[in-house]
Amino acid sequence: MNSDRMTPKGRIVVGKVGLDGHDRGAKYIAMALRDAGYEVIYTGLRQTPEAIVAVAVSEDVDVVGLSIHSGAHAILIPDVIRLLSDAGSHAPVVVGGIIPTPDRAALIDAGVAAIFGPGDAITDIVNVIDRLVDPSATPLDAG
Repeated sequence: MNSDRMTPKGRIVVGKVGLDGHDRGAKYIAMALRDAGYEVIYTGLRQTPEAIVAVAVSEDVDVVGLSIHSGAHAILIPDVIRLLSDAGSHAPVVVGGIIPTPDRAALIDAGVAAIFGPGDAITDIVNVIDRLVDPSATPLDAG
């Protein structure tokens, strides 16, 4: 067995915050991150910010990935960031889903490290996660 596969590059929690009932994208990203060498903890549908933070803290994750399509991102995402900070976690938060362009700046100002939407390339998402976990990481498409 390859020793690189034995030690994960990092730990990531992927969560569906709020009342979303659609998790195909979150599961797809979770599998892609797993295939890229990460240990991924998927929390499932309809999670509260408190539940996601509890998992992130107990699992000592390197990154928190949130997927949201419900339109409640302006409330729920800052709640997660605040609760992570209150718990002493410095894990960066990335967000994917349907985030209207006018709302993106406020989420970045609230502390979101990156925002992804439909059609963003998996390699780009993995590269961002790689850089958040290890700032010296080489992008996947770099020779």
